[in-house]
Amino acid sequence: MSLSNSHDRALRERAEAVIPNGMYGHQSVRALPDNYPQFFARARGARLWDADGNEYLDFMCGYGPNLLGYAHPKIDAAAAKQQQLGDAMTGPAPVMVELAEKFVSMIGHADWALFCKNGTDATTMAMMAARAHAKKRKILVAKGAYHGSAPWCTPRPTGTVPEDRAHSMAYVYNDVSSLEAAVIAAGDDLAGIIASPFKHDAFVDQKMPHAAYAKRAREICDEKDALLIVDDVRAGFRMARDCSWSLVGVQPDLSCWGKAIANGYPISALLGSNKARAAASQLYVTGSYWFAAVAMAASLATLKEIQNTDYLERTQALASRLRDGIANSAQAHGFGIRQTGPAQMPLILFDDDKDFRVGYGFASEMVKRGIYVHPWHNMFMCAALTDGDIDLALDAAEGAFKTMKANRAALEPHPALLALMASRS
Repeated sequence: MSLSNSHDRALRERAEAVIPNGMYGHQSVRALPDNYPQFFARARGARLWDADGNEYLDFMCGYGPNLLGYAHPKIDAAAAKQQQLGDAMTGPAPVMVELAEKFVSMIGHADWALFCKNGTDATTMAMMAARAHAKKRKILVAKGAYHGSAPWCTPRPTGTVPEDRAHSMAYVYNDVSSLEAAVIAAGDDLAGIIASPFKHDAFVDQKMPHAAYAKRAREICDEKDALLIVDDVRAGFRMARDCSWSLVGVQPDLSCWGKAIANGYPISALLGSNKARAAASQLYVTGSYWFAAVAMAASLATLKEIQNTDYLERTQALASRLRDGIANSAQAHGFGIRQTGPAQMPLILFDDDKDFRVGYGFASEMVKRGIYVHPWHNMFMCAALTDGDIDLALDAAEGAFKTMKANRAALEPHPALLALMASRS
């Protein structure tokens, strides 16, 4: 199936003239198959329409913000009501206090909340709070983990200097011995440990946290009077209605939130325990739009939906059905695949596919059939999906595998992807 893309191509040409490289960051499609659209005109529920009017069942959810469905009526109504009252004003609106109270009531370890705009804001504040609390410098970070795009954590360090990461020390996720070795190397200068809720690095299989690793990280922080930070920006409310590490019985001192907490409206948060309150109160952190009320109202409405609906259980059930169906179809056509991580945040990688030519072939065939998937980044599923949507996706996967089997010898690696992988190594 061939999709029209003339408007998208024209927009790319215009963008090249006024935006470096025509696009930037994780939403550039330069390292995706050539038939992927760059620009989208609208979204509703679990679907996107690109600039040429082509419709897609979306398994990226805006790289995570769409939790309950694009253009969710209750959330949009709450945002619109607040917009009529005021958004970015000289001071925050009352909804800020309501939202902080709601987070504190829902998240087991949280006694307070600070609000910002991006995940990087929240993780950077967490690092600052840990250093202010411990009056020490070293932060332990898992190798390959993504915690944002600031100089201290960007995966592509162009424009940064070694001093930006001078006090970040690496350990291997889920490896207790590696973690303990990093603690020894930090000596008397350990301020904190930051961890993703599960290993969701790009290009590699995802791994759920081992309880022994999570609990040892908690013990170390208690022993050293350091702060344990869980970066729940990507996975928050997709695995649990509490902090994701509650699933392994561990509560952090600080947790970072974003993406899904307002179903697409721009807001992030740092939540903390009373242990970290004094340190957080000493920080100078702010932003021109950090106190904007519309996104806070949307977040409050989102949290109410999280509390009062079965969104999580429904999404998990649909995700498991999709995972099983894709596995069966791949096996039937002779493709070895690995599906790792939570089913509702799926990652599909192919066996013996180091240059991703098979993964790219699959993604390209899926998008031709109106299913937007990603060949090397974890995906996301939203609560607006239906059983019929899963049927469509599985029918598309069956067709994709059939076509790939017939044309396997013609599959080729993507040069832009190979360059991206090389830049991260």
